Amino acid sequence: MSGSFSVIHRDASCNARLGSLETPHGIIETPIFMPVGTNATVKAMTPENLQTVNAQIILANTYHLYLRPGHRLVEQMGGLHRFMNWDRPILTDSGGFQVFSLGELRKISEEGVKFQSHIDGSYHMLTPELAVQVQEALGADIIMCFDECPPATAEYDYVSRSLELTARWARRCKDAHHRQGQQLFGIIQGGMHYDLRARSIDDICSIGFDGYALGGLSVGEEKEQMYGVMECCSPLLPQDSPRYIMGIGAPEDLIEAIWHGYDMFDCVMPTRNARNGMLFTSQGRINIKAKVYEEDAGPLDPACSCMVCKKYSRAYLRHLYRCGEILASQLNTFHNLHYYLDLMRQARQAIKDNQFAQFRKQFVR
Repeated sequence: MSGSFSVIHRDASCNARLGSLETPHGIIETPIFMPVGTNATVKAMTPENLQTVNAQIILANTYHLYLRPGHRLVEQMGGLHRFMNWDRPILTDSGGFQVFSLGELRKISEEGVKFQSHIDGSYHMLTPELAVQVQEALGADIIMCFDECPPATAEYDYVSRSLELTARWARRCKDAHHRQGQQLFGIIQGGMHYDLRARSIDDICSIGFDGYALGGLSVGEEKEQMYGVMECCSPLLPQDSPRYIMGIGAPEDLIEAIWHGYDMFDCVMPTRNARNGMLFTSQGRINIKAKVYEEDAGPLDPACSCMVCKKYSRAYLRHLYRCGEILASQLNTFHNLHYYLDLMRQARQAIKDNQFAQFRKQFVR
């Protein structure tokens, strides 16, 4: 196994922890949020913008890059870092979630998943071996095992069979992984069933990976169910490995996950919401489309230090959005990502000061 993860400090009042994860492209301080760069770009952000908002690591999508432009072209261009001019760490997902989101356009077997491209209708077979091969070619610092992600409504027996398939695929992923310096994370499934989650943890941890991720959350379940799974799994996971919850993004969910001892998170929420005019502030969410901001000369968030809040009024941001200007997406995304990454900075400081329980109170409803 590659990489080195260290727990630097544990908050005295809870399971929250500060960590350090070494990669070939730099050290990541955890807890950390990873902006999603689906097509080798975080929408509306340049790499320089991402550095300005202190993004330590970004996520790219294997499914989309496999279909377009193709992993071999990216490899020919020197790998994903050089292709997109990003010199900090990158994590790629396995493509599993996107494939399983295709519904009737895909068919699952022991070998893998046959699916139809959403781009041109062509058919492809994504196997655990191919998922690893594609991610090795892309050259990410951290790659993910190929897994089946059942919906939150799936029956118990189906979820039970699914996590067994995920474990067999995880073993195949590990056997197929050969790139030195690249970390491979295993994925825990099991739906909302605590006993199945425990089984999945046993199965995946017995194989042994550089880190462990909880999959199958934020797929339509209630928050209480999500938080229950977080709490159930945390004491069962290895203490000396990074813990990643895939796809959760609401600020209060991130804080709850950190409280339970998780380290890494990703979601499209801050970037997608930004493009739809929904902005995160220290006082809650703001719908910049609302007429109440038409003549508002104040900053988006007086407590925010980002360049958007320093330079532009709510009235101007509303005007840009209503006109459909590209700058609206750029400024809104910049602010939302600054908010998320600064939230992680504040969380790390609170843990360091043994004050995370107090910090969490502002997010608990």
